[in-house]
Amino acid sequence: MKKIQEKIRGFVPCKRAAPDKQAGGRAVDYRNYRLTERELMVYTIQGIGTAAFVGYIFYHSLIAMVFLLPYVPFFLKRKKAELRDVRLRELNYEFREGIMALSAALGAGYSVENAFREALADLRLIYGDDRTITREFRYMAGQIEMNVTVEKLLLDLAERSGLEDIKSFAEVFATAKRSGGDLIMIIRSTASRISQKAEVQREIVTTMMEKQFEQKIMSYIPFFIIFYMKMSNPEFMEILYGNVTGAVVMTICLVIYICSVFIAGKITGIEV
Repeated sequence: MKKIQEKIRGFVPCKRAAPDKQAGGRAVDYRNYRLTERELMVYTIQGIGTAAFVGYIFYHSLIAMVFLLPYVPFFLKRKKAELRDVRLRELNYEFREGIMALSAALGAGYSVENAFREALADLRLIYGDDRTITREFRYMAGQIEMNVTVEKLLLDLAERSGLEDIKSFAEVFATAKRSGGDLIMIIRSTASRISQKAEVQREIVTTMMEKQFEQKIMSYIPFFIIFYMKMSNPEFMEILYGNVTGAVVMTICLVIYICSVFIAGKITGIEV
């Protein structure tokens, strides 16, 4: 069973492990998401259940359910993408608090290296030890003790996350440190800009989530209609099951449904 789970998990490889799961503090690649054992089990069951439900509704056949099982890897891939996007949004929102804590430590007279340790202490009070930004600052503080430069760590975080705000901050920070600029002013102005942008993004995401929820509800309606007709008037639906013509008609309907859901997902899945 373990080998099967590893095989399923491996169809979208993750290059690095999460920092909180590595005693040595290895960096996590936020562009990829690795499902936990529990998530893998839950979403695999959900995928199998979805395939079985579709097979029953559209074909009323156990064989059709088996043929629809290849949908499970695609279901897992979609869930990984959703969880990855949630984690990236979380990191982007929390990064603002991180650089604000860093700015406060620099304003108190700490060096850049020590400021990260002080910022880590503040983030632990705000978010606790298990949040994304806390784990990331803990990782960077450990790397600083190993004489890795702050500029390199920030640029590495920007590369691993792929977030434009972190990349911009890392580049500005590196330039200011090399040229002897006012780091406190630069960090505060950058934090203010990121904060304003984050608030706008939060409003857009909230609005889009409402539309996405509506789209999900609409995507379930055809199943409920077919199920209701099967339960209320089974003789009327019987012609669609157990024969080639009915299977062809239901397959065409299923293809149209999948295309509609895909197009609706593209419309409501606008990146912000």
